[in-house]
Amino acid sequence: VQLQASGGGLMQTEGSLRLSCAASGRSFSSYIVGWFRQAPGKEREFVAAIRWNGATYYAGSTKGRFTVSRDNAKSTVYLQMNSLTPDDTAVYSCAADQSIIVTSMRSSQYYDYWGQGTQVTVSS
Repeated sequence: VQLQASGGGLMQTEGSLRLSCAASGRSFSSYIVGWFRQAPGKEREFVAAIRWNGATYYAGSTKGRFTVSRDNAKSTVYLQMNSLTPDDTAVYSCAADQSIIVTSMRSSQYYDYWGQGTQVTVSS
């Protein structure tokens, strides 16, 4: 499967953005899709993930502000980001895999497929 993330941009604090992760390939609906981000000088960190059945998982720093969803008919996963702060500034990437167990979804090492990142910049 090939992934392409889009939707990043420059926003002010408390603004909103919706990122998209479009997939090509068969059986996308069976994939787990995760969002990760990496800020300059920092390690990549987990943001959110969604399983094939729609179950969602969030990092503590994004829960309540971010919402991950999927439209399998369009082979696309979305990340709605609200109440953005400068700490959310990073390159956001989506990743997918078919066989990650729940306890491993927050670890980027278990995802086999990655899209290119999209820059999100939040100004104060």
